[in-house]
Amino acid sequence: MSSSSAAASENTQKKITTKKLVTMAMFAAILCISAYISIPLPLPGAPHITMLNFVILLIALLFSSGESFLIILVWLVLGILGLPVFIGGGAGIGYLMTPYGGYTLVFPLIGLLLPVLRGKTYHRFRYTIAAVAGALLIDLIGMFWLMAASHYSLETGFLTGFLPFLPLDLLKSVIAAQIVPAFRRIMK
Repeated sequence: MSSSSAAASENTQKKITTKKLVTMAMFAAILCISAYISIPLPLPGAPHITMLNFVILLIALLFSSGESFLIILVWLVLGILGLPVFIGGGAGIGYLMTPYGGYTLVFPLIGLLLPVLRGKTYHRFRYTIAAVAGALLIDLIGMFWLMAASHYSLETGFLTGFLPFLPLDLLKSVIAAQIVPAFRRIMK
């Protein structure tokens, strides 16, 4: 590779500025806190509905694929290493292996896919559709993980691992898509 083409390649690569890195770290911290804001479901052994999905979707709507993946990965690694950043103060690899661990494990995938689905420029309708698709994907993959781990039928999995989460997750995804412009103004 010639020196001129190497320089051109280096100039086209997006660099993460200190300000962007601090903003990403703040969102990783917000992600840690969001797992503690929860509403218990009236089902035995069911997890809580938290602000975690909302913050995951917001991160994926605000940042690029690489940046949102990195923010979510930092949070996930902190939890795996034992910091109580998962729902209800959960931590460790064992938390991820529970029947409801699939919901958490899908978050990095959302961080990669949602920025691609939403596009580069803000369009309210496209961002809303992308956020709803992200919420549905989280709930579907989580439901299938729950079914496999608990040996549930499709009907039981749907009634315990998808349907109870759907109304609030759809609401959270729509709200997340609507507040992106305000967050972008603040982040400039």
